[in-house]
Amino acid sequence: MKPHLPRLLPRDVFLRRVSRAALLSAGLIGGSLAIGVLGYHFCAGLAWIDALLNASMILTGMGPVDPLRTPGAKLFASAYALFSGVAFLSIVAVLMAPVVHRFLHRFHLQLGGDDPDREL
Repeated sequence: MKPHLPRLLPRDVFLRRVSRAALLSAGLIGGSLAIGVLGYHFCAGLAWIDALLNASMILTGMGPVDPLRTPGAKLFASAYALFSGVAFLSIVAVLMAPVVHRFLHRFHLQLGGDDPDREL
């Protein structure tokens, strides 16, 4: 009986995994941005467009644009900034996971002497 030799998934299956990861990442970005927009609008009293600008800037790590005057707004901004840091790293991990997984799988196959370009 011939032992099972691992192979890379076909390129179309890999691209579907990358697409799913990209869609999930886009959803996480949209949800995170929505939390920020709603918080800045209702807690800080900013107009919708200003809330969007502030949430976008915090989510990308750039920093706030408008000064916050109330303690509630400052508490929200602090919590959202902490959330944004974790969310950003998590979203990048979700987006990169299929690519890194394929790279590591290919590297493992090369170490084992198998042809990594041979697909299922």
